[in-house]
Amino acid sequence: MAKVIIIQTKNIYNSKEGINSEKLNNLYTRGFHLLTGFKDSKSSIKALLSTDKKTGIKINTIGGRSLSTRPKVSLSLADYLIEGGLEEKNILIWDRTNRELMNADYRLNMNQNGIKIFGTDSNTIGYKKKLTVHRSIGSLFSSIQSDIVSQSISLAILKDHGLAGITAGMKNYFGSIHNPNKYHDFNCNPFVADLFDAPAIREKHRLTILDALTVQFHKGPAYHSLWAEEYGGLIMSTDPVAADYVGWQVIEELRKKHGLPSLKEENREPLYIKTAEKLGLGSVNPANITILREEI
Repeated sequence: MAKVIIIQTKNIYNSKEGINSEKLNNLYTRGFHLLTGFKDSKSSIKALLSTDKKTGIKINTIGGRSLSTRPKVSLSLADYLIEGGLEEKNILIWDRTNRELMNADYRLNMNQNGIKIFGTDSNTIGYKKKLTVHRSIGSLFSSIQSDIVSQSISLAILKDHGLAGITAGMKNYFGSIHNPNKYHDFNCNPFVADLFDAPAIREKHRLTILDALTVQFHKGPAYHSLWAEEYGGLIMSTDPVAADYVGWQVIEELRKKHGLPSLKEENREPLYIKTAEKLGLGSVNPANITILREEI
């Protein structure tokens, strides 16, 4: 049985610092406790990750300041991992390009010590020279995902996507290959599932966290304030398919609330999530998913 946590709070934003740090930290703390059953960070992290391995936090910064994984969100996660026993030097927050990271207000760091933040296009990093061919995918993987990190967290923005239906945890890994533009036909089905099934991702992925503090529920993947709503939540699961399925349902709920047709009615239902279940990547059947929802 897959377990998915939806942990929410009200008024997550304030005028002084943007995201309320205390409330965000509380979301992580309570979310991890609900997910693992442990009430302390060390036990929670030990249940999910190896504390002595290099850990990648794959974020999504293609949307600029308005619709990217915000620095405070990823750095607060990194702080929780450190509290749970990981070393700063073994944590890498990353995405495709340094330009996109900086446009989303990240400060790059490739120093030996401290939390590392950089893109695949950094000097000495780049993409693998050998093509990975897996099912419908033929791509060069970022050396970060294939070689540098040993375990991976997908910290993705939850948003509507005009072609894929939604962007969530699995599609976030499109940012780990050199040619994601080739995989948007047929609502990205089966490409998202096939990419996630590749060993460089499937064997390293440990946790999905969907940033649902603000959800773009229509007209994505770009930011449109008219179709964005403060949801004040994080969605967490060790099951990547169940996490994306629950994120999909959140977007459908918001669309219905605002009088919009379903994604299926708009011919962009994210069927890649169902394909992922067929590949044995996780659960999409609600009968096999336990959702724990809490507001703090």
